[in-house]
Amino acid sequence: MRRFTDSIRKSIAAQDWYGALSTALTLPDVCGRLENPTMGSKARYVAWFQQWLQPEYTREVGAEKESHVFLHGEDCYALRCSYLHEGGSNIEEQRAQKALEDFHFITPKQGFHVHCNQSNNTLQLQVDVFCNQIADAVDSWFESVKDSEEVRNRMEALLVIHDSSQGIKF
Repeated sequence: MRRFTDSIRKSIAAQDWYGALSTALTLPDVCGRLENPTMGSKARYVAWFQQWLQPEYTREVGAEKESHVFLHGEDCYALRCSYLHEGGSNIEEQRAQKALEDFHFITPKQGFHVHCNQSNNTLQLQVDVFCNQIADAVDSWFESVKDSEEVRNRMEALLVIHDSSQGIKF
């Protein structure tokens, strides 16, 4: 899994925001399938997100300190579908959508951290923070499953890009 999380971090360092976002949005599905291959894509994505990322997007807000989930697994899955299949950020027409309608991603600005701001049904996310949070969650997840022979066996089927300087083999 490290090759995928390293790819996200390298894309962030190169300010390849779309590359980082594409890989980041894909990984919860990959991890979910590795752990629960019989579940459907949406169900495993949402379950994985709820366990590994939703706590990052849940805060106590207001004078009453009520718990508010800024990003549900269903909305992240809807974003994944919208972005990877259509190139969009609006999730209003995605069946998986739960609470949000749109996402507004921003690039980092020196000295500022602008992340997880919600206005009505639009969530503003700082793209590097969001992608790093997913990469960190994947690394943590991997540590929790690395001793599972079943998961390791399924990982062997993951795509590998081979280094051509080592010779071309089939």
